[in-house]
Amino acid sequence: MKKSFLLYCCFAAVAVSAQTNNESAQKFADLINPKGLKEKLSVIASAEMEGRETATPGQKRAAAYIEDQFKKFGLKPGNGDSYQQVYPVYQDELIDKKFQVNGKTFVWDKDYTFSLQSLSNGDWTFNNVVFAGYGLVDSAKKINDFANLDLKGKIVMVLDGLPDNYAAPQTQNGRRGFGGPGSANTKAMAARTKGAIGLFVISKDFPKKIPTVTKGNMYLAKQAAGNSFLTASISEEIAAAILGGTTKMSSTQLKETVKADYVSEIKVVANKTTVNLESSNVIGLLPGTDKKDEYVFLTGHYDHLGKRGDVIYYGADDDGSGTTSVLQMAEAFTTAARKGYKPRRTIVFMTVSGEEKGLWGSQYYSEHPIFPLEKTSVDLNTDMNGRIDTERKLPDTLNYIYVIGHDKLSSELPIINEAANNNYTKLTLDYKFDDPNDVNRIYYRSDHYNFARKGVPVLFFYDGMLQADYHKPTDTIEKINFELMSKRVQLVYYTAWDMANRDNMLKRDTPLNMPNR
Repeated sequence: MKKSFLLYCCFAAVAVSAQTNNESAQKFADLINPKGLKEKLSVIASAEMEGRETATPGQKRAAAYIEDQFKKFGLKPGNGDSYQQVYPVYQDELIDKKFQVNGKTFVWDKDYTFSLQSLSNGDWTFNNVVFAGYGLVDSAKKINDFANLDLKGKIVMVLDGLPDNYAAPQTQNGRRGFGGPGSANTKAMAARTKGAIGLFVISKDFPKKIPTVTKGNMYLAKQAAGNSFLTASISEEIAAAILGGTTKMSSTQLKETVKADYVSEIKVVANKTTVNLESSNVIGLLPGTDKKDEYVFLTGHYDHLGKRGDVIYYGADDDGSGTTSVLQMAEAFTTAARKGYKPRRTIVFMTVSGEEKGLWGSQYYSEHPIFPLEKTSVDLNTDMNGRIDTERKLPDTLNYIYVIGHDKLSSELPIINEAANNNYTKLTLDYKFDDPNDVNRIYYRSDHYNFARKGVPVLFFYDGMLQADYHKPTDTIEKINFELMSKRVQLVYYTAWDMANRDNMLKRDTPLNMPNR
């Protein structure tokens, strides 16, 4: 009887404590509202920010705005005496170029362009090229266009894209995306493993209608000179010259060309300079009380795709919405702290850049953590939570959120998040993107991943938009549903409140059921 009574008292005390905690959270939830969200997003996704591309003036203006908001709320600097964690970014610029076949000089943008990403400065002469059809290697389909070809130390020439009869997944990356079987990147990697030193991709897209910029893609790590790989996009006229023809060959003729070595004298000149740039994560701190040396992270990425000419990619949903969510939650939590409701754990509000480049900002943080990752209880990441998925044809389209990570790393993640939802927001929580066989690989495509790969439990909140205005200039603020967005952000807020105030950090007791990235 005594033992049972004691257990009852313990459970009752926990219940009373949880109820008190929940009541405290409710006092400040209304600060997360459509008006506040719209005010902040109107700045983040404005023309003044020029699309917030990483390492550009627009991104730096966005970082300054976020920092000002953190200061206004009373957050402490998250990186020593600074609100910003700066990291290096590099970009190549082509300053001299030439492409010559058998003594004939071809013209940039009329006949060829270079990929600057893995290009070293040089003046090269090649005496032969290996033509390898489409350059496909697909063991499942028993296709290997490099079979019986000696590629070692040679340039490989391939057709662009995929054959008409090649069935590939119809996802964003299925056929021609960066990781798709028809991409130049995939073909280059396959050729490189066979010892090739470069890849020429025959394209119909010549002459170019829009001038090709001579500034290359940005990157995080400088390319070692010994790892250079010459990648060029060439016209059908250049391809014909390399194959020994005197006139332009048709696409049909090129497709029927025998895979073999072809003798031609090819001279290529490329000189580039590397520009040192920088970007930053913006970090604000709300110190905890008795558990201040443990941390709850609230994250979103504030960068987007920038400008293409005069066209601005506003990125209102991606991820102006997540950035605004972090700001609005920061306002709610700091207001609560001023009223005497301080969190037990330290809450870190972090907006990162470089996500659109490949999760750069969060990768940099995970490799250079300011706060110990083993003391980081959770990362709650919000990336695109302001729209309604145009592909979702269900009755709950005005009352749902996709939650990713619920069955990975910690068994307590769904318990806490679902309780917050059941008590307050009552959204449909859709877990479909947690399927290890998800063809869109959503689990790997936002900044929570760089916490998860270090063992930190994560939840990722997402509206599911992969069509409509995704990565288009039309991702603008008037398409945001602020009422629904407000409910979604409140769900994250209530979840964070519980995780910041509970007695223990989240357990790390669930194996990661996802394949390697």
